[in-house]
Amino acid sequence: MKEVVLWSPEEVTGWLTDNAVPEYCEPLKNFTGRDLINLTEEDFRKSPLSRVSSDSGQRLLNMIEGLKMAHHMEAHKNGHANGHVRAGDAARQNGFGAALKLNGVPNGFKKEMIKIPMPEPERSQYPMEWGKTFLAFIYALFCFVFTTVTISVVHERVPPKEVQPPLPDAFFDRFDRVQWAFSICEINGMILVGLWFVQWLLLKYKRFFCIVGTLYLYRCITMYVTTLPVPGMHFKCSPKLFGDWESHLRRIMKLIAGGGLSITGSHNMCGDYLYSGHTVILTLTYLFIKEYSPRRLWWYHWLCWALSMVGMFCILLAHDHYTVDVVVAYYITTRLFWWYHTMANQQVLKEASQTNLLARVWWYKPFQYFEKNVQGIVPRSYHWPLRCAALARGRQVKYSRLASDT
Repeated sequence: MKEVVLWSPEEVTGWLTDNAVPEYCEPLKNFTGRDLINLTEEDFRKSPLSRVSSDSGQRLLNMIEGLKMAHHMEAHKNGHANGHVRAGDAARQNGFGAALKLNGVPNGFKKEMIKIPMPEPERSQYPMEWGKTFLAFIYALFCFVFTTVTISVVHERVPPKEVQPPLPDAFFDRFDRVQWAFSICEINGMILVGLWFVQWLLLKYKRFFCIVGTLYLYRCITMYVTTLPVPGMHFKCSPKLFGDWESHLRRIMKLIAGGGLSITGSHNMCGDYLYSGHTVILTLTYLFIKEYSPRRLWWYHWLCWALSMVGMFCILLAHDHYTVDVVVAYYITTRLFWWYHTMANQQVLKEASQTNLLARVWWYKPFQYFEKNVQGIVPRSYHWPLRCAALARGRQVKYSRLASDT
């Protein structure tokens, strides 16, 4: 293994990335290995390192100490201990050969065990918190059901087409309606959801449901506050129920069973326009697929991007949503995704302060709860979901003491 002091800036950057502290790659991009091991706590109190992490660089300093210890052991295991030649080697160099044994008598040497205190294993940077994953899933499921209930309620508030005709839309004026286009949108959405689900199962560290729930909660509020007329005269809306809650419940269950898709025959209500739920799924699945898949799979990213863009275009081509519905859905989904991951990847943004204005959003407390134990950027690591964790633990090498002759 190459000595740390001989590392180039590229090797330092590679080590930072491999050890899940890529946030230091930019401020330490010109550091060599010698510069790296000479870092002190004082350096982390100054700019730019003081702005990277809220722990004053303690985690990186601990990793550097472990790195120096590992290389120290490597340098002295080939017949040397603490800078001294072993007695057996000295005897052979003086012509005594193999006859001299380390019995504690010759030349005053004796055999001892030098104990090196090893630091306690640190808590994993990415703990397996299945309880939080389940809670986030329940939150997303609740928001999905709440959205379905809101759709049924808003449907009763939509004005009749004869009373309030569709609003003008520049896209509708330039493109005639294509009846089968909405089915293409939903097929693309199901393909992206399937790809995302397989990728999510294979991911070692998972993150998804809290963002889905928040997006649908935003959508519930927007839908109810802004009830728009149907975007086209081709719509055949279900009859209104006028307070029949038993029929309401059956309609809600039918929507949930069909996943809110038109091709399943469960989606024939009006009012759930601003903003487009189909656009949310098309955009969000693509963002997650790209963020949590290897960068070298550029063709895979472009394929998913094409499926997402074609799906959104087909929504408009079918005249099933106003253009503003699609634009607002894309804007809110991308911004929430980028804000959440920026906050999750920067330790300093996980602490509420006067300078952290992102702490003012209403979902900041749940965000802190879900992300407080995550140290750094979640790596794109994959594994088989049913793999036995004991096998991975069995392969770990543990050091307790170093045998040395002095």
